[in-house]
Amino acid sequence: MVTVTIHKVKTRTDLKRFIDYPYQKYASDPLWVPPLRMDEFDKFNPKKNPFYEHARMELYIAERNSKIVGRIAAIDNDIHTQLYPEDNLAFFGFFEAEDQEASNALLQTVEQWAKSLGRKYLRGPVNPTMDDGVGFQLDAFDTTPYVMMNQSPADYPKFIETAGYSKIKDFYAWKLTEEKVSGTTTRLAERVRKRLTFTIRTLNMKDYANEVRKLVDFYNDEWEANWGQTKYTEKEAIRLGQQLKLIIDPNVVLFLEMDQKLVGLALGFPDANQLLHKIKGGRLIPFGILPFLNRRKIITRLRTVMLGVRKAYRNKGLEMVLIDEYVRRGLARGYNESECSWTLEDNHAINNGIEAAGGWVYKTYRLYQKDI
Repeated sequence: MVTVTIHKVKTRTDLKRFIDYPYQKYASDPLWVPPLRMDEFDKFNPKKNPFYEHARMELYIAERNSKIVGRIAAIDNDIHTQLYPEDNLAFFGFFEAEDQEASNALLQTVEQWAKSLGRKYLRGPVNPTMDDGVGFQLDAFDTTPYVMMNQSPADYPKFIETAGYSKIKDFYAWKLTEEKVSGTTTRLAERVRKRLTFTIRTLNMKDYANEVRKLVDFYNDEWEANWGQTKYTEKEAIRLGQQLKLIIDPNVVLFLEMDQKLVGLALGFPDANQLLHKIKGGRLIPFGILPFLNRRKIITRLRTVMLGVRKAYRNKGLEMVLIDEYVRRGLARGYNESECSWTLEDNHAINNGIEAAGGWVYKTYRLYQKDI
C-alpha cells in the first residue's frame, strides 16, 4: 500500500518545490490566478517578511512515490497569542492536498507541532494572517478571486471536516455592480451633507509613506475589536505600502476629515488579480510586464477592503456619505464592479449597510478549528 510521507522544508530547493506546487496543480485551471513567484519567495523569506519578527512558520511537503501531493504551513503568531491568550491556538495555512490521505497526513503533522508548543487548538487556513487570505471557499467556484483573497477547490472543506475540524467563523464577500447600486445611499448622503460640516479628500501620492501610516493607524485603532483581528506592525505596514504602490489608485482611497481629525476612511484596491490572471505561471519577465503596462485598461474591478468611521462619529450618517462618494468616484474612474471583502458573518451593522447600498453576498469563506 502506498503511503504519504511528510518532509519539512529545509533548503532553497525544498522551498522552490513548496512554492511551485500550486502552479503545477492548477496549471490547467482557467480560473486559477497565479501569484507572482517573486512575491511568493519574499513571503517565506524571514529577511524580507517582517511577519517572522513576531511569528514562526514551518513548511511541510507531502509526497507519494516521490511526487508532491500536498503542502501546508504551521504558524505560531505571538501577536495573536498576546491579544487572545485564552484562545491558546496555532494556525495552519497555505494548504493544498490531492486527496484525503495527503490532507490527513499534513494536518496531523501540524497538530503534533502545535501540541509541542502547548497549544490546545489548531485554526485555519490563514496565509499567514487573516488579512492575507482566510478560509476555504464554500461556493462561487466559477469565479476568479479578488486581490489578496483566497482561492480553493470545492473538496477542501470535506477534507478538513473529515479530519475532525469544524466551523469557527464564516466570512462574506459581497458583490456590488454599477447596475445594482442603490439610489437610497445617495439620498441619505445628501441629507447628511446638509447637516454636517466635513471634508473628503483622496490619497496624496506625494506624501505616500505618511498616508499609508495614517491608513494603518486607522485600521489598527478601529478594527482591533473585530473577531480574531491583529494589528499591523510598523514594518508590516511599510511592506504593505510598498507592495500596493504599483497598483494603488489614489482616487478610490478616501479620507473623511471632521473637527480637524481623520474620522472616516474608504479604501479600495484595483483588482490586481485581473493582471495576474493574464500572467501565465506567475512570472513577470519577459512577457508578464505587458499587462502591468496596460493595467489601467485591464483593471475594471475594485476590492473594497475597508470602509468605516471612528466609534465617536458613528450613527451620524457619515458611513452613507463615504459609500456614496466611493461609488461615484469609482464609477468615474471606470470601475464597474467591486467586491466588499471580507466581512464577518455576524457583523450585522456593516453587512446591512452594504446590502442597503445594493450589494449581495456571492461568496462565503469558512475558517475551521479543531481541539487537538
